[in-house]
Amino acid sequence: MAGPVVATGAMALCTMGMAPSTLNFIPAPVVMGPTQAGKIVDMVPMMNIPPFGMCISLANPAVAAATAAALGVLTPMPCIPVPAGPWAPGSASVLLGGPPILDQASVLNCSFAGTIMITFAGQVASNCVK
Repeated sequence: MAGPVVATGAMALCTMGMAPSTLNFIPAPVVMGPTQAGKIVDMVPMMNIPPFGMCISLANPAVAAATAAALGVLTPMPCIPVPAGPWAPGSASVLLGGPPILDQASVLNCSFAGTIMITFAGQVASNCVK
């Protein structure tokens, strides 16, 4: 596996967004500890991936229209991701209910020219011994 498994509460950032976002994965048949692990197909805007603040990509029609209305002055608009396929590459060896599990090295391309990267996997090591 290329990195830690990504779980609910993980932080992500889009190269065209202005703020980080917290990822959310819905329960699947297998639960990893107290949090839910993500899969490469968990890419639904607003459900799995909340907005990244404001978008600065002119490939985003809302940004392009607002910028044109402002006579060419870049005018950011809400950054709601529009995934252009699943997260890649995902884990080559671990599957979760069919699809590969999401690891921290995975990225997701946005149709509006951004790249979504995971900055924190959502897991914290514990030194507790039972």
